[in-house]
Amino acid sequence: MRPDAKKLVLIAMLMLTGLILVAQTFTYRVTPGELKPGERGTVRVTMSIPAGKHQSHNPQDNEYFKLNASHPDLVFGKTQYPAAHTVVSPEQWDYHGSVTLSLPFTVKANAAPGNKTINVSMDYGLCFDTGQCEPPELAEGSVRLVVAAANPDQPVSNITEEPVAPETVTTAIAITDSVAEQAEAPVEPVKNPVSKILWYLLLAFVGGVIMNFTPCVLPVLTIRAMSIVNQAAEDKSKIFKHSMAYALGVLVSFIALAVVFIILKLAGESVGWGFQFQSVSFTIALTSIIFVFALALLDVFIISPPGMTAATQASAKKGVSGSFFGGVFAFLLATPCSAPLLGTAVGFAFGLPAWLMLIFFALVGIGLAFPFILIGLSPKALKIIPKPGEWMNIFKEVMAFVLLWIVYTMLKSVLKLTDGDYLLHVIMFILSLGFAAWLYGRFVRPEHSKATQWIFTLLTLVIIVGAALIYLPYKEAAVVEEVGIGDGLMRPAKDTPAGWYDFSPALMEKLLAEDAPVFVDFGAVWCKNCQANEKNVLFTDDIMAAFKAKGVILIHGDYTKQNPDMLEFMKKHGRVGVPFNVLYVKGAEPRLFSELLSKGMILDALKDLPEVSK
Repeated sequence: MRPDAKKLVLIAMLMLTGLILVAQTFTYRVTPGELKPGERGTVRVTMSIPAGKHQSHNPQDNEYFKLNASHPDLVFGKTQYPAAHTVVSPEQWDYHGSVTLSLPFTVKANAAPGNKTINVSMDYGLCFDTGQCEPPELAEGSVRLVVAAANPDQPVSNITEEPVAPETVTTAIAITDSVAEQAEAPVEPVKNPVSKILWYLLLAFVGGVIMNFTPCVLPVLTIRAMSIVNQAAEDKSKIFKHSMAYALGVLVSFIALAVVFIILKLAGESVGWGFQFQSVSFTIALTSIIFVFALALLDVFIISPPGMTAATQASAKKGVSGSFFGGVFAFLLATPCSAPLLGTAVGFAFGLPAWLMLIFFALVGIGLAFPFILIGLSPKALKIIPKPGEWMNIFKEVMAFVLLWIVYTMLKSVLKLTDGDYLLHVIMFILSLGFAAWLYGRFVRPEHSKATQWIFTLLTLVIIVGAALIYLPYKEAAVVEEVGIGDGLMRPAKDTPAGWYDFSPALMEKLLAEDAPVFVDFGAVWCKNCQANEKNVLFTDDIMAAFKAKGVILIHGDYTKQNPDMLEFMKKHGRVGVPFNVLYVKGAEPRLFSELLSKGMILDALKDLPEVSK
């Protein structure tokens, strides 16, 4: 890398670090750190406010600036506010520099002893001192509380009402920040928010790199690498240009996805990772693109506009635009194969401000494009790929069949999103598309006259458009709740072994209230990692037997279609996409699993549970 380029990279890194450092930060505390059933405590959150901004609060309306907390063993009161730094009017208190909100709580009488993690969030919305305000935001964190065993000689009455704070703030003469800090006991140190952000940004990059080795992306990666090998054999000066074009295609696609997420978030929509695969139109469009690409790898057709000479065609195949759209295609295929480490990081990203979310998704894109960035900066990396030869044609055709397998898996997604009758329509469209591609490849060739080429080009377009109009119109039917064969909330889950039950918020609330051990699995037909986890781990006989031996209740959720309840449930655990797996055990914190499961992970999580009586 040239010295000037190195300086530019260093400057970019310093600018990124500076942007992160000026963001508002949050500190979460709980006092006291240890309580018994029936005793009271307080959760406090301190927000540091960047210079030039302030936080406003209306004492008569707490909707946009408040604390929220949840834990089944605690009863929470109302948010307590400090005195205003500036009282603009009775309806507007302003805070500058930092502000601490408090939330009193009481430990329930039936709370089991042990460590408890309290999930805490703050609704806030900063304004510039010049008058312009930012959209409302949500900051999320957690604090650790130890619940000690109750004294059997002192019975505790059942707590059902909200705890009453010593003082309710209704005027500017309220508890101050300094008073709020009194009587605070030493608590568990809170991680630096900046280091947490940097850690998740690193996970974004690493997750993007790992995506290259998933079955979704690997065919495109290897085919594009072979294309660069051919170019290197002719002109090594083109390697940098094509590698960077591929990387740019990936990067632009991920930034575009981030922009979509930000727009939907500002509009109040709730979306998760992979949400585009819950759309019938998107799934069919991508299935068609993959199918046509597979046919091209099998040399069914070659894109050659009518009248082009062979030399021009060869140049077009190797154009920079081909490398750019190769990157776009890799992005489209990458989403359903959410790499390990990426799921947790994406969940964190959805709670970030818009500008940080852009940086996060850009780093995922850089990670996915990293092999080609290395090739562009160091062409010697191409030496690991064998020299061009017949093996490349064989490998290319093998990759075509891998893509056809992906087409099969996406048709399964269409089936789950719609119904069997509509799937037959989609298959007929795919066959028509294949016939049109064959016509184009057979007759739009330089050896044929220009008139013949134009006729068959137009005929190809007519067949594709006509087939789409005939077979693809779809009207979504009204959703009918399937009650299955079970009674009440325990309904057997579809397409799972016996012993799995359909997810519902009411069922989860009931099971957790009963302190039953529960394992939750959320998956989707379009999620390749989900399918691998279920086939190779969760649905196997030995793991099913292990669950049964420990008395674990198995809950399955199908996220193939949009499901706001499932998305909300995942967000409570810091995730926004599938695969999603969590184990609940009485007296312990919920155990989240990584995106790729192994039998060892499950058996290790179950080892401390007692055997159930037979």
